[in-house]
Amino acid sequence: MKMRFFWLLSTIIIVISAIAAQAAGPLPAWNDTMSKRAIIAFVEKVTIPGSPDYVPPAERIAVFDNDGTLWSEQPLYFQFYFAIDRVKELSANHPEWKTQHPFQAVLEGDMKALATSGKKGLVELIMATHAGMTTDEFAGIVSDWVQTARHPALNRPYTSLVFQPMLELLDYLRAKFFKTYIVSGGGIEFMRPWTEAVYGIPPEQVVGSSIVTKFEMRDGKPVLVREPKVHFIDDKEGKPVGINQHIGRRPILAFGNSDGDLQMLQWTMAGQGTRLALLVHHTDGKREWAYDRESHIGRLDKALDEARAKGWTVVDMKNDWKQIYPGK
Repeated sequence: MKMRFFWLLSTIIIVISAIAAQAAGPLPAWNDTMSKRAIIAFVEKVTIPGSPDYVPPAERIAVFDNDGTLWSEQPLYFQFYFAIDRVKELSANHPEWKTQHPFQAVLEGDMKALATSGKKGLVELIMATHAGMTTDEFAGIVSDWVQTARHPALNRPYTSLVFQPMLELLDYLRAKFFKTYIVSGGGIEFMRPWTEAVYGIPPEQVVGSSIVTKFEMRDGKPVLVREPKVHFIDDKEGKPVGINQHIGRRPILAFGNSDGDLQMLQWTMAGQGTRLALLVHHTDGKREWAYDRESHIGRLDKALDEARAKGWTVVDMKNDWKQIYPGK
């Protein structure tokens, strides 16, 4: 009798939740502003049969940057924190790191000195901590880290720092038969182990930077080994190239947050037919971070000017989003 009651109660809750969600309409974590209206209007235009702007499902390609667009990126890119944790873990086997920059800065906790190392320092850390193992071994290391690591400032798992409005947008687009892709400057094999569980984006729909990988036979088994050499940087001009190589179709929707995404948005909008380019503008210093033109992480300067000049949609985080993270 009790089980029947709980089953009935659960059914009623599910039905009520579904009715409430339907009544609320799409994108409930978004305020009813111009940004939300622009997204819904675009989706309706390209998905309603008979519309002059109708796009067949096979051509409904939507691409998203990851850092700063789908999850937070301050005060350092989250993959940078992964590399830092890896340096600390591996340091016992590398006594020379105690006096070598940028490893010394990591071990001494000198984030200011680490930041001054720039892209060169980041590449050094990536090569030292992401290579010398098989692809399966690396995927396991990343998966373990994602499940246990916490953001040093917010003391929350990194995967809880995804943006609830963007999760809703991904679901909304997929419900309208869009295919959603990540196109990020981050490491492709750093993202692939967890993007499906977090975003609903499978590994084959992730485009990112990569290091050289080679085939080997180890103990009679074929493996792919990661080498300490840069293969491809999926940032700025590299993003349209990566889209062309991995996807093979020009997107009709592109969403970024920084100057590193500018060329991806330009290339998307250069195609024929109705298209949508969007930028997340980080304006909420209370619920997240506020930054743009002067930031050393996720700088939004040239892309912001071009968005305003060409009428692209700029999503104001403070004003356009009811909530930032899931559950908050």
